[in-house]
Amino acid sequence: MATVLELPEQKVILDGVSWDTYTRLLEEHECSAGTRFNYDDGALEIMVLSAEHERLKQALTTLVVLIAAEMAIDIDAVGSTTFRREDLSKGFEADSSFYVQNRLLVAGKKRIDLNADPPPDLVIEIDITSPSLNKLPLYAALGVQEVWRNDGSAVTILRLVNQRYAEVEGSEAVPGVKSDRLSELLELCKTMSSTEWVRLVRETAQAITSSQE
Repeated sequence: MATVLELPEQKVILDGVSWDTYTRLLEEHECSAGTRFNYDDGALEIMVLSAEHERLKQALTTLVVLIAAEMAIDIDAVGSTTFRREDLSKGFEADSSFYVQNRLLVAGKKRIDLNADPPPDLVIEIDITSPSLNKLPLYAALGVQEVWRNDGSAVTILRLVNQRYAEVEGSEAVPGVKSDRLSELLELCKTMSSTEWVRLVRETAQAITSSQE
């Protein structure tokens, strides 16, 4: 019987990469769901995702969707859409992105242009391997207001304040959600059945809603 090995996450960071090269790579890999490109003024990070990375991303994405649904918060999940601005020489593909407060400004659009449209209100970033391109200055330059960052063990909520990110206890994109509870739910996801975990997430959202009434 053949043994199937889980491949580790792979990253490479290249310097001195032109904008044209970056955009050409995006076009050539448009259908490669397992490869991400992040670009910051000549520095290009190419990342091939691992199964662990994808599990964490899916769990956090599910958390956002379930909690928002239970709290009657309308969101627009746009996944790992490529966001870029040539004038700033920056572009990113987050693990997952959401429009919440600015949802109506991009509703129904097939393509989002950051020269005219707002950036996502919330971005999820999974960073479990190194070296890694520091994407926080990149997100800040493009105006992303909130980042949920997971390092494989805990979730940190970061808010944009004066063009820099500050760690905060609770989310503004999804009011009432706390970083410590997100970390607990993500850890429980590893040991609970999917249905048990979904029920727990819903109960958490209902508790938050009750506390706000």
